[in-house]
Amino acid sequence: MAKKTTVTQTPSGDDKIQREGRSQFPLMKLNFILMAVAAVMIVVGFALTAGGAAPDDTQFNPEVFSVRRTVVGPNIAFLGYIFMGVGIMWTGRKKKNVTEE
Repeated sequence: MAKKTTVTQTPSGDDKIQREGRSQFPLMKLNFILMAVAAVMIVVGFALTAGGAAPDDTQFNPEVFSVRRTVVGPNIAFLGYIFMGVGIMWTGRKKKNVTEE
């Protein structure tokens, strides 16, 4: 369901469209920053996993089974995907309105 924008008339007769408040947007600036960090983590994880082909099809390259390619790279990519979910769902802290009586 689409949100309706409200149009108000000023005393001079001009129509002005009111903008939505910052709290009504589904994702804030911090969410996009967290998602960008997660995307970088995913790319770094895949980059650590890639590479190291044998120079010849008849030779075996033991670098295929290195710890960097089998453990570190996939774990960083997996953590990046988890962090992406956290970045999307992050709501931040609510500001308390303190009024003195």
